[in-house]
Formats: sequence, structure tokens, C-alpha cells
Amino acid sequence: MYMQGLANFIDDFLGGLMLISYALVVGSVLWSFFILRVFSPGSASDSVVLSSVRLLNFGSKSLAITVGIKLLIKGLVLWSTLGELPWLAYANTVQFKAGLLRFVLALALLQAGKQLQTAPASQSLWRVTGWLALPLVISGAWLVHAVGRFEDREMLMIITVAHQLAAAIWFGCVAQLLILWRTSRQDAGARGLWPLAISRFANLGIFSVILLLITGLPLAWTYIGSWNGLFGTGYGGLVVTKASLLVVALGFAWLNNRAGRRWRENARNDSLNTRVPYYIEAETFILVGILFIAATLSSQPPSIDIPDRTATVEEVVQMFMPRLPKIHSPSHEALMAAEPGRVAVVNKVPSVAGAEWSDYNHNIAGIFLTVMSLTAMLSYVRRFSWANYWPVGFIGLGIFLFFRSDAETWPLGPIGFWESTFGNGEVFQHRIATILLFVLGSIEMQARTSDHTRKLQYIFPLLCAFGGILLLTHAHAQFELKSEFLIQSTHTSMGLLAVIMASGRWLELRLAGVSADTQPSQASTLEGRIAGFIAMAAMLLIGCFLMFYREPLY
Repeated sequence: MYMQGLANFIDDFLGGLMLISYALVVGSVLWSFFILRVFSPGSASDSVVLSSVRLLNFGSKSLAITVGIKLLIKGLVLWSTLGELPWLAYANTVQFKAGLLRFVLALALLQAGKQLQTAPASQSLWRVTGWLALPLVISGAWLVHAVGRFEDREMLMIITVAHQLAAAIWFGCVAQLLILWRTSRQDAGARGLWPLAISRFANLGIFSVILLLITGLPLAWTYIGSWNGLFGTGYGGLVVTKASLLVVALGFAWLNNRAGRRWRENARNDSLNTRVPYYIEAETFILVGILFIAATLSSQPPSIDIPDRTATVEEVVQMFMPRLPKIHSPSHEALMAAEPGRVAVVNKVPSVAGAEWSDYNHNIAGIFLTVMSLTAMLSYVRRFSWANYWPVGFIGLGIFLFFRSDAETWPLGPIGFWESTFGNGEVFQHRIATILLFVLGSIEMQARTSDHTRKLQYIFPLLCAFGGILLLTHAHAQFELKSEFLIQSTHTSMGLLAVIMASGRWLELRLAGVSADTQPSQASTLEGRIAGFIAMAAMLLIGCFLMFYREPLY
């Protein structure tokens, strides 16, 4: 039980890390080919090429590690479930063979990258790297939903591979832009290439966006098939969330593209150095969220396969309708008395006490966040300096959720702490969320009230992003797809807002020059304050969603 509960969470999380690693590898190869133009001698200095190779090697190594761990975990889950490992049967599965091939290719790319570190100008080594990246891209066709379809299997596999390639180009090249920017601080060659790289990436970025759209739309149509499927299933809800984050990422991409266009026209644009790097950093938060959503989609049944288990649009809207929060909780005894019927596999009996317990937890948490976010907004007005202590609310919320999140487990219930933590993926995520709240509250309060801990301010957006990813990969009951989705719809929406909050707060700090040596311009400071206010508005919306939450009784 311990292994399986923890493995369910790790499997989804590893899926996101695998996509990020894959994007770093493929994006780095194409960056070197089309932006650095490694086949044209003198186009980029060796130091710039070496920085690109280092990111390629990091991606290759992390891809090999994540793929290897995922193959191992799947085997351990089989062993835990069956009492033995049917090695030959497991090794003959399509997923194992494709995963093993990707593992070997990642190691081969890592070896090629190590050789490139000693000979960055070697065109023959770059050709070998390109040829190794090609089967790496193709191998993804056997690791997606399409391989299990009976209709249009080959076409769906090809379209999915192209869709993943487009995402890899975008994210991988954005990551390389960040590496180039950091390198430019000490390297004159990188500094001279920076505006040119922004300009060159514009065309490659536009290509990747077009490819994303022309492949994503037919995939969505095939796997969703109806409006209820789009808004009334977990798969469709994640697609909507992914599309929403894509719009935000496109906004940042447009800002970067505009700066590059102005540089081509005037050969001078101060925003390329004062704002664009920070836009790219904020864009990276959004793209990471998109990749984790894409990984989570692979564990969801396509909407088209569960037409009789979808929620209606009206039922989904009802989950977000304003209502008075529940401020009275049922007793723990009443909750536990109804648990056997609620968790039964057959003849399941919905628990009114369980639903009311959950409503109370969510609603009180929403009141905490709503008050905190409104107080945080006041902190932008100078005469309300006391409002900078709003993060203390995270600590209070963490204490509340520690006792209330999972009533059947320690300290209130009969199931022990370690048994519940590692035996149930949902409880494990709740424990992590509680720890995050304590860390967020203590660190962010120090960062906002002390001038000597300014760098601590960056912890808040990083933990917000991690919390958003937890919400985007958060899963509930596996056998009640309709009720699971209605709960998941609120968690997914909050995950979307948490990623936006992380991006906005990060952008606020960077534009305000928290770690910069030079004083930020008035325009940058204003943009930063707007981004920070948007981040707090996102937290306010999260608080409202929690305050109006009602557990579905199905």
C-alpha cells in the first residue's frame, strides 16, 4: 500500500519532469541549429555554444533519470499489486519498449554532448546529435493516448508527435534564451548575440505556435468531441486550463517579439535588456505549468471514451456560484460513522457528513485567503505598512489544514501518520501542501518586513508555482469520474491561478530590481506593481473559489 499510494503521485509528477527534460533536449538542438547556426563557422562564439551544450547535457541527463525512474516505479507497482513482477510480460509492453528506447537515446545524446563540450565547433558531432534527436522525437508516438486507439491510430500518433515537438521548440528555446542572457553578463560574445537571438527566435517561435495550434485543435476535437466533454470531464477541463495558460504565454511572447522587431527597426531598444529577460522568466513559469498539464492529460481518460459520465455545463457552473460559506462543521464521530458507506467499492452511499466536513474545510480556507489577499492589496498603499504582515495567515491556514484535511488519519483518525502519508497519494499531496503553507508564511513574512532578506522574496513565487503544479496534478476518487471531475474542476482552476500568481509576483520582483545593481526605471516599477497586484487578485479569486466550494454528492 505504501508503494502504490506514493507511486501514483510520483508517476504524474515525473511525467511533467520528463516533458520538460525532453523539451530541453530537442529545443537545445534546434536552438543550436537555427539560432546559433553552428554549421556556419563564426556565427556564435565557443563560449555561447558551450552554454547551449551544457543545457543540452542537463536535459539529456534529467531525461534519462526520469525515464529510468518511471520504468522502475511501474515495475514496482506491478510487483506490489501482484505479489511478483511478471518481468517478461512487462518488458514486452509497448510503453516499456518505447521508454527503454528513449532512455538509451537520452544516454547517447548525453555522450554526444560531452564530446561537444571539448569540440563545440565540430560539425560532425552536431550532425550525430541531430540524428540522435530525431528518433527521440519519434519515440514519443508510442507513449501517448493515440497508441491505444483503434480508429486513426497512425494519424493521431503523428499529430501528437508534431504537437510535442512544437511545445519542445518553444520551451527549450525559451530556456536557452535565459541561459544566453545569464552568459551575456560576463561574455561579450553572448552580449552581442542577445538582441540577434531574440530577433531570430521570433520566426522559430511563430512556427512553433502555428504548429501547436494546427495539431492541438484536431487532437482536442478527436479526444473531446462535445461541449459537455470539454467542460464536463477532467480531460476537457485540463485542455481548457492549458489553453488559458497558452494565451498568457502568448502575451509574453508578443512582448518579446515586439521588442525584437523594434530592435531590427532602430538597432536600439533598451527594453531588450531591462524588461525582456524578466518577461521571458515569467513566461517560463507559464510554460512549465502547460507541460505539467500536458503530462497530467496522459493519465486522464479522453472525454470521448466516457460520454455517460460527463457533467453538464450547468453542473460545472454551479460549482463556482457564489453562496454563503459554511462555518459550522459536523462532528468527527458523525463523519467517521458514514465513512464505510462512502469508501465502499460497491453499493456506495454518499456521506452528507463527509461532504459538509469538506465544505467547511474549503470554505474556512477560502476565508483565510480572501482576507489575506485583500490585506495584501492594501500593502501597495504606503500608509498601510502594517498590511505587509499578511503572510502570517499562511501559518494559521497550515495549522488549520494539518488537523482538518484528512479526518480519517492522524491526528484525528485511526490511520497512523506514516501509513496514511505514504499509503495514499491524495493524503501525501495534502501533507506537502501543509508544509508549503508553513514555509510560505514564515519566509514571505520575513521577506516583506525586513530589508536584509530581500532575496527570500523569490521563494514565494517558486513555492506558488510548485503548489499550482500540485493542484494541476491533484487526483481524487478513481471510480466516480463525474464527482471526481466536479471536485477537480475547482482544483484545476486554482492551480491555473496559482501559476499566474507565481508568474506575476516573480515579474514584480524582477522589474522592481530586487537583485539588480542598477535602479529600475519608473515604467518598469509601475509594470512590476501592476504584475504584483494581478498576482494578489489571482489569490483573491482562489480564496473566492474555496469560500464558495460545495462537495458534490454523487
